[in-house]
Amino acid sequence: MMWTTRPRSDVGPLAAITAGDGPTILLIHGVGLRAEAWGAQIDALGSSDHVVAVDVPGHGSSAGLRVAPDLSAYTETIAKCLTGPTVVIGHSFGAMIALDLAMSHTDHVAGVAALNAIYRRPPDARTAVMARARSLDGVTIADPTAPLDRWFGPDPSPERAACENWLLNVDPAGYKAAYSVFAQEDGPADTALRSLPCPALFMTGAAEPNSTPEMSRAMAALAPNGRAVVIPGAAHMMPMTHAEQVNAQLASFIRECLP
Repeated sequence: MMWTTRPRSDVGPLAAITAGDGPTILLIHGVGLRAEAWGAQIDALGSSDHVVAVDVPGHGSSAGLRVAPDLSAYTETIAKCLTGPTVVIGHSFGAMIALDLAMSHTDHVAGVAALNAIYRRPPDARTAVMARARSLDGVTIADPTAPLDRWFGPDPSPERAACENWLLNVDPAGYKAAYSVFAQEDGPADTALRSLPCPALFMTGAAEPNSTPEMSRAMAALAPNGRAVVIPGAAHMMPMTHAEQVNAQLASFIRECLP
C-alpha cells in the first residue's frame, strides 16, 4: 500500500486519523513514527469499527507534553481520547501505553492488544537502548539507519522508505522524550498483569530480536484473560510488513471484546 499523509481530526488533545463507524478502536504507534504507520489497520478495521489512530504527543501533528515525560504522562494524555468502551491497540512504545491504559482506565478499556511489546529486557538489550537514549540531544535528527536495519534489514521497501521519512521528520524533542521513557521502562509489573481485568492479546513476530516471542508469551501467561500470538517471518514492523496476518488476529480479538 501507499504510506501517504492522511488528513487529521482533533480527538481530545491530540491529532488523529479517524475512519469508520461503530465501536471505537484506538491505535497508538511507536517512537518516531506517526498515525500513518497504522494505515493498513485503519483501512481494514475502519470497515466495521470507528478507528482512531492518534499521533503520540510530540509526533506527527500532536504537540509535545508540557510536563516532564514519564509513561503516565503519555497514558493520561491519550486517555483523554477515550469516551466509551474501547479496544486499545499499541505497537512497541505504543504497546507500553496501551497496557498502562488498560490497567489504569478499566472503565473505558474493553480489551488491549500489545504488539511487539517489551518485557524484562536482557542486560545487553537494556544497555543498548539506554545508550541510544543518552545519545539523543533533542535538537538534531537522529540517524535512522540503525533502527531501520533492525526493523527491515538492508533491502529497500516501501515500508522502510516510509519509516525513514517519518524518522527524519519527527520533532527531535518529541523523539527524545518518548525514546527516553521507552528506554527506562521494562514492561508492566507482574502484579499489574495478574490483575488486568480485560482480555489481552500479546502479538509479536517470530523474527523479532527485541520484543521477543518469549516476552509476549510471558505476559500472556500472567494476564487472567491473556493470549500470545507469534506471526511467522515477521519482525518489529509487522503491522506494516505482515498486515494481512496482523489484521486477521486483531479483527477476531475486537469481536471478542466488542461483539
